[in-house]
Amino acid sequence: MKGDDFMVRNILTPGHLLLILVVALLLFGPKKLPDLGRALGRTLKEFKDGMNNHTTNADEPSAHEIKQFESDENKTGSNPK
Repeated sequence: MKGDDFMVRNILTPGHLLLILVVALLLFGPKKLPDLGRALGRTLKEFKDGMNNHTTNADEPSAHEIKQFESDENKTGSNPK
């Protein structure tokens, strides 16, 4: 399927990016577009930071896992406190 490979490689040409920008400008307007860009940038940064934090702390239990473990201990009565 040579045609499919060509289409995937050339999906984001400068012409396509310009078309996407024009459509976004028409949909959201010039005043709201910078705010949307900033919000998208912040979201991507937080996602990246979260992924980095998750990979560095992979051996440590999450807060959700700790609460689940404590809840399970309280249900079974095996908590030595």
